[in-house]
Amino acid sequence: MKNNQNKNNYPIFVVQKHNASHLHYDFRLEREGVLKSWAIPKEPPKAPGIKRLAIEVDDHTLDYANFEGEIPKGHYGAGRVEIWDRGRYDPIKLDEREIVFDLHGKRLTGRYCLLKFTPKDGKGNTWLFFKKS
Repeated sequence: MKNNQNKNNYPIFVVQKHNASHLHYDFRLEREGVLKSWAIPKEPPKAPGIKRLAIEVDDHTLDYANFEGEIPKGHYGAGRVEIWDRGRYDPIKLDEREIVFDLHGKRLTGRYCLLKFTPKDGKGNTWLFFKKS
């Protein structure tokens, strides 16, 4: 698959429920020809006021947006992957420390934000993910 954008050329998002060594949710935004990706340890929030930790991970190819199945034992990320939500998104603000967007999915709808922060351990791939409205 060469392009996962819908017919109106909006970029896509996908959330994959990933039951690997620990259950988590992989949140992915189509941007710059790849899926920018974050691992979220708990179910993504559907209401404002709930903040989730989001760890930025390696980009994935666009065709990974359709992946569901079992990653075999012995491989990175081994475990069951299922699509938890998907849809399109409207980018509002895209910079290095703050990403704001409107999600149009089945479970996640409304304005969301990814906000980068540097915890005490100094690791730079840590973000907060939350619904603004």
